[in-house]
Amino acid sequence: MTDSRIPTARLGANGPEVGVQGLGCMGMSFAYGPPDAAASRATLDRALELGVTHYDTADAYGAGENEKFLSPFFKAHRDELVIATKFGLAVHPDDPTKRIIRNDAPYIRSCVEGSLQRLGVDVIDLYYMHRRDLDVPIEETVGVMAELVREGKVKQLGLSEVTGDELRAAQGVHPIAALQSEWSLFSRDIEAQVVPAARELGVSLVAYSPLGRGFLTGSFANADQDLTADDFRRQQPRFTGDNAAANGALLEPIRTVAKAHDATPGQIALAWVQQQAEVHGLPVIPIPGTRKPTRVEENTAATALHLTEDELALLEPIAAKVAGDRYTDMRFTSAGRE
Repeated sequence: MTDSRIPTARLGANGPEVGVQGLGCMGMSFAYGPPDAAASRATLDRALELGVTHYDTADAYGAGENEKFLSPFFKAHRDELVIATKFGLAVHPDDPTKRIIRNDAPYIRSCVEGSLQRLGVDVIDLYYMHRRDLDVPIEETVGVMAELVREGKVKQLGLSEVTGDELRAAQGVHPIAALQSEWSLFSRDIEAQVVPAARELGVSLVAYSPLGRGFLTGSFANADQDLTADDFRRQQPRFTGDNAAANGALLEPIRTVAKAHDATPGQIALAWVQQQAEVHGLPVIPIPGTRKPTRVEENTAATALHLTEDELALLEPIAAKVAGDRYTDMRFTSAGRE
């Protein structure tokens, strides 16, 4: 492993240059089993050494705890990195174990103030609407977000899990730098409408869960059997029961390509996502999550891989054969709204 820095890509038409691979920080304090603060801090440092400059969090990750955890690192390297956080997922007023979606103006304003305080910064580089509240016109939501830009609290705007038409409507109010949606060898629905809209509008595509929440790496085979009781993936249909067995069989072509490159399956999965920039003609920045320095080394090394046309063809059929939805409640995605 060399310490050569990864290539860069631009966030939006007028946004900053960032490492072509970012880091999803959710799992450092939330969702994927017991956290390991020391390992996570080492991972943040190693990622920056390798040229990862785009760090992704949200106020919903651990009820703000993820933003607090990241704050010392962000403040120590403020001029070297881009901070992305999100609003939009709120706690249900009658059931704290459930999430609801809010995009109303008072909520957005309270969220941005909370994130600024927890992060310990004066301005957020990239502020996302985490999920779409269908009861609030997107033009209204983005209008409030645009006010935050004018007030100097936010630099760039992003959206997550929206449709192509919703992205166009938002862009009519204020430039959108980045669209964040799930994109991997297992999840390709955004290619029909969302990716063409992003390309048309000059919006960068930030791909979350590019490793299929770790399933594409082979790190676990069945969430019920292999993961701790508090792991979020035990609630996701693709990774449990008969679905997990069926989807596990789909990994064989990935292993075949990995062997040809002397690479890991995870590196092939990441290389495939990164190569979609070339296939679709827009900046694509995957944000794989990890809390291990060795994993961030493995992940960033994938930026040097290039898959052949034959290899892309071998991987092409996988997504259409995947069993199970991404979430138990698909209202938290853009699926079905196109």
